[in-house]
Parts: sequence; C-alpha cells; structure tokens
Amino acid sequence: MKLTVEQEAYIDQYVKSKGLKNESLKDDVVDHLCCVIESNADKQKTFQQILDLAIADLAPNGLAELENRTFFLLNSKRILIMKKTMYLMGFIGSLILTAGITLKLLRMPYGSELFMAGFLILLLLFIPMLTIERYKVAVSKAMSHRLMIIMGGIAAVITGLSGLFKIMHLQGAEVLLMLGAFVFALGFLPFFFFTIYKKSIGQRMTDETV
Repeated sequence: MKLTVEQEAYIDQYVKSKGLKNESLKDDVVDHLCCVIESNADKQKTFQQILDLAIADLAPNGLAELENRTFFLLNSKRILIMKKTMYLMGFIGSLILTAGITLKLLRMPYGSELFMAGFLILLLLFIPMLTIERYKVAVSKAMSHRLMIIMGGIAAVITGLSGLFKIMHLQGAEVLLMLGAFVFALGFLPFFFFTIYKKSIGQRMTDETV
C-alpha cells in the first residue's frame, strides 16, 4: 500500500510522542515502519492495524525499550565495565566487612578499622552505583518507578550513615536516622506501593483480556 503524506506525518508524530532521545534511531524507526507498511499488500487490514502489527513486531515491549537495547549495544563495553566495577566493590566491601566483624568478635587487632572500611565501601560506593544501574535499567519505565529507586538509594545511604555515626559515637546519628526514616517513609514507600498497585491493575487487565 502507498502511504499518503498524512499517514507519513502520523507515523512521524507517533514515534516522536514516544519520547525517543536518539534522533538517528527515531528517523530509522520512522523509515522502517513506513517501509513495512508500504510493503504490506493485505488490503483487508486498515492502516492502523498494519501500523500496530509493525510496531509490535519491531518493539514488542515499546519503542523506549528498543532505544534502551540500542544504547546498550552501542555502549556495551562501558556498561559491562561499570557492572563489573560495581559488583567488585560489593564483593570487596562485603569481604572486608565480614573480616572486620570476625576480628572484632575474636578481639583481634584492626577489627574496627576493617569493619568501618568495608561498611564505607558498601555504603558510599556499592549502593550509589547499584542505584544508578537500577535507574538506567528503569529509564523507560514510569516516573514513579524511577523515583522509587532514587529515594530507596538515598534512604539506604542516609540510614547506613546514621548507623556508622552511632558506632563511632559521632554527633548527628539521631538526626541522620530520622532523616533516613523520613525519606524512606515519605519518599520510597508511596512510590513502592503505587508501583505494586499499577502492576496489579495491569496484571488484572491482562488476565481479563485472556
């Protein structure tokens, strides 16, 4: 079927409305959809039906997910290095923290130092890196889901710092604990339960459709 100027404009506007940030990818998607529709000779289907099928075939999980996959392929080396670094920090931090706790229980030297070092690595390196990584994975999802990840990471860091301040007998531990609890209760939990609610509604609609 031959596309009209209005139909081409509709496809272009549709792709733009999905919030793709990569201009080159956006143009490629528009060209691909136009070619697929024009090569479709099924006269029993309408333009909208053919377009929906073409989009479902190209990006079953949405065009934003397609952009995420493209970004990962273009930056796979850098992303893999970041992931390896993140998990390495988590492993090293956990190992040092465990060694510190063991030495403290055995009343051996350097127990406190190792405990603090491992705790700080996990708190100031691993958790922020994990939060950023989770945010990038969820960049195509709803804003509520992304805010949930950010608030969860902030609450974890602040609460962890309050525990560290308490162990080191530093001032401000109670203030940090209250701030962490505040961010967790009013920043993380509302988005967490809203995300669960949206998932349950979506699952229910899917079950009803089936």
